[in-house]
Amino acid sequence: MKLKALFVGAFASALMAAPAIAEITVHDAYARSATPNAKTGAAFMVIENTGDADDRLVAVRSEAAVRVELHTHIDQGGGVMKMTEVEEGFVIPAGGKHMLARGGDHVMFMGLKSPFVQDETVSVTLVFETAGETVIEIPVDLERKPKHGMGHNHMNHDN
Repeated sequence: MKLKALFVGAFASALMAAPAIAEITVHDAYARSATPNAKTGAAFMVIENTGDADDRLVAVRSEAAVRVELHTHIDQGGGVMKMTEVEEGFVIPAGGKHMLARGGDHVMFMGLKSPFVQDETVSVTLVFETAGETVIEIPVDLERKPKHGMGHNHMNHDN
């Protein structure tokens, strides 16, 4: 009897000492390119963390392009935005969301191996610090308009 009580107590202690785990879901994902023959494209989505610990999207991979990176836009003034890689990734807060949206943080595909075609999908692996890897199929939507007037009208693609 004592052994059983000791085992149950040890098991309960181990559970309480276990680190909190992020639970990641992805919503409203879509990918696009500016033109049918564009060499670059981007993906946007809402990443939700329903867990009780922050996580971080640290990398992204896809066979769709030569390079795939996490990017953001920086306002350079005068209506010019500069796109740049975010090497440290994006924090996905516990119980919160992080939006990858046009004009903001996004997944950048450089050197597309074939054009993004309306209604097809792009396979992407999202790599999280805690939650690990998640493979998602992102639908291509070349017709979706930017929300809130965000777009790539005055974009500096230096990198």
